[in-house]
Amino acid sequence: METKSHKQLHIFFFPYMAQGHTIPLINMAKLFASHGVKSTLMTTPLNAPLFSKAIQSTKQLGFDIEILVIKFPTEEVGLPQGCESATFLLQPQIEQILDEHRPHCLVADAFFPWATDLAAKFGIPRIVFHGVGFFALCATLSVLLYEPHLKLSSDSEVFTIPNFPVEIKLISSQIPAYIKQNAETEFTKLFKAARECEEKSFGFIVNSFYELEPAFADHYRTAFGRKAWHIGPISSWNKAADDEASLDQHKSLNWINSKKPNSVVYICFGSMTNFIDSQLLEIAAGNASASGQGFIWVVKREKNDKEEWLPEGFEKRMEGKGLIIRGWAPQVPILEHEAIGGFVTHCGWNSILEGVSAGVPMITWPVSAEQFYNEKLVTLVLRTGVAVGVKQWSTFVDVKKEASVKREAIEKAINQVMVSEEAEGMRARARVLREMATRAVKEGGSSFSDLTSLLEELGSLGA
Repeated sequence: METKSHKQLHIFFFPYMAQGHTIPLINMAKLFASHGVKSTLMTTPLNAPLFSKAIQSTKQLGFDIEILVIKFPTEEVGLPQGCESATFLLQPQIEQILDEHRPHCLVADAFFPWATDLAAKFGIPRIVFHGVGFFALCATLSVLLYEPHLKLSSDSEVFTIPNFPVEIKLISSQIPAYIKQNAETEFTKLFKAARECEEKSFGFIVNSFYELEPAFADHYRTAFGRKAWHIGPISSWNKAADDEASLDQHKSLNWINSKKPNSVVYICFGSMTNFIDSQLLEIAAGNASASGQGFIWVVKREKNDKEEWLPEGFEKRMEGKGLIIRGWAPQVPILEHEAIGGFVTHCGWNSILEGVSAGVPMITWPVSAEQFYNEKLVTLVLRTGVAVGVKQWSTFVDVKKEASVKREAIEKAINQVMVSEEAEGMRARARVLREMATRAVKEGGSSFSDLTSLLEELGSLGA
């Protein structure tokens, strides 16, 4: 589908260098390219090989997509090489690139607040990408604007999110620290700057679909006056050979193919969460005792002789019942396998969307960022999951300090999603959402329509 403008649109995509932010923006650039746009992804030398591999199949189909490598100025400012998260250091180079190429639009991650003014300098509209859904966007804005946590006397006190389409209760300890902190840190400064630049941006692209969170999509646009286009689930547009090939070559395939439908729990906490040994021991024990359920458990650990995070002989005892994958796993094709009946997730937005798109009920175990809001969407609004019972928002360093969730709570939540009386109701609701997600990205669907109108609007600006 070409846009109505006679001139081909050229859009630059600038992802934040963290996996949860990078992958959806790479997929978005591929999606735009498949709709006739010339897509250019900007990245640093460290990430360039990942980007090249990710866009290979799109290029082979003849779509117009390329990578522009920015030199990261680590040596000049005395940072160690490979330390590529100091975002402000990239500003001069991005300015030079925008001046030289003059694209029709810049889609940049929210963590580059300076990108809005920079784009405006060359008359280029800047669109913000947050990487979260409408529910979390609205909840974050409400908590920031009304500061309900300031009226509470303790961390365990309950509050209701103000000016919100439904009643959602949280406890103070579940609010992100960067919202509550009085002292300024590098991150709180970045967070504040990101919020301030939003008012001046052209709009927001949201990786979601209207049918998943309609009240919150409307609320974000009307109550908060945000111009937003929903074009998700972005991973659903790119369902292709990549995933199938990765599962075919992966050891999990033979193992999972021998299992009955809805009999296996998939456990994965994303790319950032690295639990302390004692917490991994609790997860192992909870899996072992969950009534008759098989499991695939993805752990961020290398295989070595002395694994103190596993009970002795655990893998041998669990042979046939459980599979431990150390490092990376092909999450999307695993979730879509008929044997998977539940997903233990850290509630990162990409994982939530992948679970929704696969029609799998979830056991929610939020850790950080906006994940406690996502948990409420799954358990209270969509009613396709059960909370494991985490009370405390953590940084990714904090999770290395103690085991906050015990084996009994893990076993109970898994059984609730897999074999309890309410399990079938959750499964039926999850299946309906899967169908809605599939329809949203097809011609005539809500995300297809929003993408079309965004490209037409950008085309008319550059006409």
